[in-house]
Amino acid sequence: MTDDTDRPGGSDPHTPGSSSEDISPVPGQQDTGAPQHRHGSLATEEFSVEKQIDLSQKSYSQGQLIRRRFFRHRAAMTSLVFLVLITVTAFTSIGYGLIPSWWDKLYWQSLTVVDGGRPTLELFPPSLGEYPFGQETTGKDYFALTMRGTQRSLLIAFTVGIFTTALGTLIGALAGYYRGWIEAVLMRLTDLFIVVPLLVLAAVLGAIAGGGIWPLAIMLSLVSWTGLARLVRGEVLSLREREFVTAAEAIGTPPARIIVKHILPNTIGTIVVSATLTIAAVILLESGLSFLGFGVQPPDTSLGLLINNYQQAFTVRPWLFWWPGMTILLIALTVNFLGDGLRDAFDPRQTRSAD
Repeated sequence: MTDDTDRPGGSDPHTPGSSSEDISPVPGQQDTGAPQHRHGSLATEEFSVEKQIDLSQKSYSQGQLIRRRFFRHRAAMTSLVFLVLITVTAFTSIGYGLIPSWWDKLYWQSLTVVDGGRPTLELFPPSLGEYPFGQETTGKDYFALTMRGTQRSLLIAFTVGIFTTALGTLIGALAGYYRGWIEAVLMRLTDLFIVVPLLVLAAVLGAIAGGGIWPLAIMLSLVSWTGLARLVRGEVLSLREREFVTAAEAIGTPPARIIVKHILPNTIGTIVVSATLTIAAVILLESGLSFLGFGVQPPDTSLGLLINNYQQAFTVRPWLFWWPGMTILLIALTVNFLGDGLRDAFDPRQTRSAD
C-alpha cells in the first residue's frame, strides 16, 4: 500500500506550510483566489458581529444617562447659555455686593437727557454707544436700571424656587408616607391654598412684605408650594409600596431615613423639573405683582416695576417698555425650556439616544 507522502503532490497534514490554502494551483488552471476571498469575507462578518455585540454591551449608569440626554437636548442647552449670559451680565455690569462693576453708570444717577433719551445700541456695525438702552424721563441710564431690575427679579425667583421646592417636598413626602390623619391635615391645607386665586393671595402677602425683596420672596414661597406637594405625594404613595421600602421597614430603619435615603432619591426627577417650572412662574408672578404695585417698591426696582412706571410711555418712548418686557420673556422662556430638557432627561421612557 502506497503512502500518501510518497505520491507526487501528496502532503502530510502535520507538516508546516502544507495546509490546503498553501497548495499551488494546477498548471494551466487560473488562480481566482476564491478561498482567500471567502475566508476574508467570513472574517469581516465575524468582526462586524463582534463589534455589534461589544456596542450592545455598552452601558451607562442612571446618572450618566440623564446627563447625556440633557446635554443632547438642543433647546435646553441653548436656553442654559442664554440664562447664564443674562445672569452674568446683570450681576457684573452694575455690580452686586463684592462683585465689581464694569458699567460706568449707576442705576439711580440722573444725567442730562441726550437725543430725547433714544437708545444708542447699533447692530450694524455692532456698537453699544453711550446709552445702549436709552434714558428714562429724568436721565437715568436705562441699561443700568434694567440690569438692576433683572437682579432683583432673578434673586426673588431663585429664592422662591429653593424655598418652594423644600417646603413642597417636605409636605408631599410626609403626607404620602404617613397617610392617615397627617395626610388628611396636610392635603386639606394644600387644597385651601389652591382654591384661593394665586395672584390675589400673593398680592395680600406682598403688601404685608412691604416691598423688600427678601420678605417678598418668603411670602411668595408660602403660596407656590402646592403643586409640587401634590406631585411628590403621588410619587411617595407609589414608592412606599415597593419591596425595598418594605425591606427597610422590616429591619427597623427609621421613617425619616427611609424617606430621605430611599424614597426621595427616586422622586428627584419630578422635584427638579417642578423647581425649574416654579422659577419661571415666579418670574411672571413677581412681575405681575410689581406691575400692580404690590411687589418691589421704589426706590428699588424690578422688571415688573419698570413696566408699570413707564407703561404710559409705550407709544412715545417704546424702548422704556420693551427692554424690561423682553427680558422677562427671555428669562421665562429659557427656564421653561430648561425644565423641558430636564423632564426629557429624567423620563425613563425617553428614546433620545445617550450615545
